[in-house]
Amino acid sequence: MADNNTRIWQFNRQINVSVLVQLLLLAALIVGSYVNLQRQLYLLQHDVTILLESQRRFEQKLEVLSEKSISYEYRLRAVERLKTPQ
Repeated sequence: MADNNTRIWQFNRQINVSVLVQLLLLAALIVGSYVNLQRQLYLLQHDVTILLESQRRFEQKLEVLSEKSISYEYRLRAVERLKTPQ
């Protein structure tokens, strides 16, 4: 009877070690996934920052072009008035 109890205890101990190993692997997987997500979020933040800076520069260039376009339009109208007979 004592031999039977020893076998049951060993069987339970093996299951517990297996569960413990699985839990450790699951924890390692969760930590690895978290670290990977943090890295991806950092890269995304970096890309968004670069995109926003690029958009700001583009808007500045667009404003300059708009000002030049308005200026050229007024100059063109002035030249047309001078050349049009009255």
